[in-house]
Amino acid sequence: MKVTIVKGDITEAKAEAIVNPANSYGRMGGGVAGVILRKGGKEIENEAIKKGPIPIGKAVLTGAGSLSCTYVIHAPTMKQPAQLTTAEKVKKATEAALVCAEENDIKSIAFPGMGTGVGGVKPDDAAKAMLDAIESFQGTRLSEIVLVAYDDALYNAFGNALSKKE
Repeated sequence: MKVTIVKGDITEAKAEAIVNPANSYGRMGGGVAGVILRKGGKEIENEAIKKGPIPIGKAVLTGAGSLSCTYVIHAPTMKQPAQLTTAEKVKKATEAALVCAEENDIKSIAFPGMGTGVGGVKPDDAAKAMLDAIESFQGTRLSEIVLVAYDDALYNAFGNALSKKE
């Protein structure tokens, strides 16, 4: 499984699915979810809400509206919208997104910095939790994981965490 790091906008990632670090209710207001909602359309949120509540440690798949990817995987890092979260919940959400991708025969997936926005998890802690989850993942269908950093701090955190795994 190839893991790459890019700097940019998760909604423009070259992947079959992108991950929304969601809340359990599927409401998409701020942070990454807000960007996905604004660029992809209200139908993504409507579909996610219908599949909720989604417990932390589980993930659901929806269409991607007008985004260039095919799917959005909603993997909650928090129960309520705009709630602080933890690195452990980030790890569980990352694991859940990977399992969801595997179960739906998805070959490539793009992750933002899970929990690093309104969730308040430090980029280094989130990157370590995410890479731990990726490293222990036993799936066979996924061939590419793209880690998308919106700023230099997250890009460097992803790079540092990845280099410690190699």
